[in-house]
Amino acid sequence: QEPLQQMAAPCWKKSSREKSSLSKKLQGSANLKLVPTTMRPLTEEETKTFFEKLSKYIGENIRLLIDRPDGTYCFRLHKDRVYYVSEYIMKRAANVSRENLISMGTCFGKFTKTGKFRLHITALDFLAPYAKYKIWVKPGAEQTFLYGNHVLKSGLGRITESTNQYQGVVVYSMSDIPLGFGVAAKSTQECRRTDPMSIVCFHQADIGEYIRAEDTLT
Repeated sequence: QEPLQQMAAPCWKKSSREKSSLSKKLQGSANLKLVPTTMRPLTEEETKTFFEKLSKYIGENIRLLIDRPDGTYCFRLHKDRVYYVSEYIMKRAANVSRENLISMGTCFGKFTKTGKFRLHITALDFLAPYAKYKIWVKPGAEQTFLYGNHVLKSGLGRITESTNQYQGVVVYSMSDIPLGFGVAAKSTQECRRTDPMSIVCFHQADIGEYIRAEDTLT
């Protein structure tokens, strides 16, 4: 406080232009201490919410995302979004101010204002290799799903055995190309005897969003 007052005191003897210049310098010095960090680790509550969501799709395979032989990886929060990033990139991103940092690593999704977590399609590359439950759609149903629609029984090609209702699933084409992910509307047993027009998978995200929602994906 005292050194700041000593710096500010002589300004009242200066011209208006000099006062304005000095005032900006002092304000800038103070603001340096108030610049928020570019990113931070998730809190215990955020981690619990995030991992619960992730485990619906890949179960205990979450540990394979953390314990990797090719380096140290972690999850970081930045502007309500959770990023999966290597330690190498994270250290370099720490040198960028919050306002200028747009993205780092891979965005897995974001927290809503109510505290819920929503997975983004950008997480698909890491969900698909570790998914425990899958749904394959017929060629004729691929485009419908990629426009953001649910999967109907008539478009269902295959489904993993023992899939429970409301289980998180990764959606594939019949040629094993990941198309997106969703939530099973019916169990494996129910899918075998349900009506052809019944919904068997609720749409959550699809790769068509890279075109439809290009401006909002990070």
